[in-house]
Order: sequence, then structure tokens, then C-alpha cells
Amino acid sequence: MNIRPVSRVFAFALLGAALVAAGCASGPRVRAERDKTVDFSQYRTFAFADPLGTDRAGYQTMVSQYLKSATQRELEARGLRLVEAGPQLLVNFNGQLSEKFRTTTMPASSISFGYGHGGYYGYRSGIYTTWPLYASETQVTAYTEGTLNIDVIDAAKKQMIWEGVAVGRVSEETMENLQPKINEAVAAIFVKYPIRSASQLQ
Repeated sequence: MNIRPVSRVFAFALLGAALVAAGCASGPRVRAERDKTVDFSQYRTFAFADPLGTDRAGYQTMVSQYLKSATQRELEARGLRLVEAGPQLLVNFNGQLSEKFRTTTMPASSISFGYGHGGYYGYRSGIYTTWPLYASETQVTAYTEGTLNIDVIDAAKKQMIWEGVAVGRVSEETMENLQPKINEAVAAIFVKYPIRSASQLQ
């Protein structure tokens, strides 16, 4: 498996509706892990790690800015406030693009039409066929998969207390519509955050 350097455009909007482009309307695969000993309702303020895992070469990427904006919106919807100093929580991001391969095996038809056609086995045409599953054809399809991580850290303890991960296919359409895809991915991840948003409580 080859890992493509995310510094390219770092596309891990990846996820959101990236799966829609692959024909899956259910969205990205999302999972979350939390420290079950922590009371998340105690936190009131947050800030972003510096540097972020999505920053490169000493500067903040557009992806970092999109992720910060989407995450701020999600946390503020849960009653937290962004502060410049002394935050209770820190938020960090990371992303990765990987080349994946899907192998599909299907039975190959030995039936052909017209005498003399059908390649080497054309001599069977019109006379008889093989038994079911006599032969099979294997197709290998390459695709790009993106993974987005959002880490939430207790700033005082310097300990991660929650991690949200989204995984999905990345298409050229995703790359060309990066910000809305990031918004969708972040929103999908925060559905699993321990504190619900105002809209979830309605």
C-alpha cells in the first residue's frame, strides 16, 4: 500500500460526501473513542493545537483553516467557547490519503455469438457451453481512501480524552469542493461527540 503525501492539497475532506461520489449515500464510515472516566460537561472553553497536524512547513494550510472553522461551529453548538488563552480543551487534526485496491471475481461467460468468434474457445460456440462457474474473471479496481482524525485533549492533563475518525473514498469532485466536504465530514464525526448539539436535542 502506498501512502500519498498529504501535502499535495491534503484532501481529507475526504470523507464527507466523498462516498456519495462512489455511489454510497450513507456517508463516511465514522467511529469515535472516549475516555469513559471523563465528565465532558465540565469543559467550557477550547482552542486549537499549534501547530496542527494538518499544518505544513511552518504555515497553516487551507485544510487546517477549513477544519478549524467547521470544528468551531460544532463545539460552539455544544456550548463551548473558543478562547485565546487558558483553554480547557485543545483540538488537533490529522489526515492521510491511501491508495486502495478492490478485487472482484465474477464468472466468465463461455457463450459467444457467430461461428468463428469468441477467441480461442470460439469453437464451442453454438454447440455447447461449459458448466456453471467453469471459469471466472478477476477485476482489480484502484481507488483513493482518506482518513480524517479529530483529537480532543484535556489541556491541563495533556491527555487525549476523545478521538473521532472518518474514513471514505476521495474523488476529484471532492478535491474540487474541499470546504463543503470537510464541513460534512466534521459534522458526521461530531455526531458521536459525548455532548449533543442544540439541534440534536430538539
